[in-house]
Formats: sequence, C-alpha cells, structure tokens
Amino acid sequence: MNLTQRQQWLLLAAVAAVGLLVADRFVLTPLARSWKERSERIVQLRARVHQGRLLLDREASLRARWQNMLANLLPAEPSQAEARLLGAVERWAAVSQVTVTSVRPQWRRAADEAPVLECRVDASGSLAALTRLLYEMERDALAVKVDQLELTARDDTGSQLALGLQVSALVSNAVPRMARR
Repeated sequence: MNLTQRQQWLLLAAVAAVGLLVADRFVLTPLARSWKERSERIVQLRARVHQGRLLLDREASLRARWQNMLANLLPAEPSQAEARLLGAVERWAAVSQVTVTSVRPQWRRAADEAPVLECRVDASGSLAALTRLLYEMERDALAVKVDQLELTARDDTGSQLALGLQVSALVSNAVPRMARR
C-alpha cells in the first residue's frame, strides 16, 4: 500500500487527533479533576488548622469556663439537687419580685440518657417582673435550661400575667469522668 504524502499527513493528523483525544479523556481530564479536588481539600484543611489554632489560643479560658460549668451542676444526691434548684427558684423570684404559685420538681431518667431534674414553675406578675425572672435564670451560674414557656394574661388589661415554665437542670453525675480533667 503506497500512500501519497498528503495521505500520510492526513493519517498522521488523524492518529495525532485520536491520541490527543485519548490523552485528554484518560490523562489530562482526570489529572485536572484530581488537582482541583486536592486544592479544595488543602483549603479545607488549612481552615481546620486555623480553627484549631484559635481553639488552642483560647484553651485556658475555655477550660476555666468548663470548670465553672462543672462546679455549678446540681449534686448527684436527689434531695440536695432538688433543694438547690428550689433555692435558686426562690432566689430568682425574690430578685424579680414575682409571685411563685407552684414549683413541682420531677426526675426524668431514661435508660440511655443521664438523669435530669425537671421542674415546673408557675409564677405571676407584671411583664417587667416576669422578664426579669427569665433574665435572672439565664444569668445564674446554675446549669438550667428553659424547655417550655407559657405566658397568659390574668386580667383584661394584661397588666397581670401568668408564666408557666418547664425548666431542666443537669446533674453532676451526668458528665463523663474524662470530661472532668
């Protein structure tokens, strides 16, 4: 088979085009994708390293805050925990000048969860007094969380309000031993 010079050039160009197509599909495109993925991964890792350095810089203050939280958990003894929570409710009520009509503590113990002391608090007062009660609860060092809040008017003008709170408090034995370093 005798090919003319033009046919040889065309054959060479066709083989080169097929070679470039194969190189693009199986070499260049995967390499470019790999390079892009690697670059994105490097950006993510640098961000995580930066975040880790920031945490290390704040380690002392975070540990001090954690120790403060551990110190303000309720004691493991149920009667002591209830007494401490009831004392805190009385303190918050006295500062905020609300009338507490009932306080009902109740223990919640699930098989897979740590014990939690829940407390239903019913109080009444003006809007300013009730907001001050919530502020005092939030500001207090005791580890409590408001789970439910119900606010209803007790009169036609709305000057006297009734507040129903479901509060839960953490108990000290709920914290794993390793976290207490």
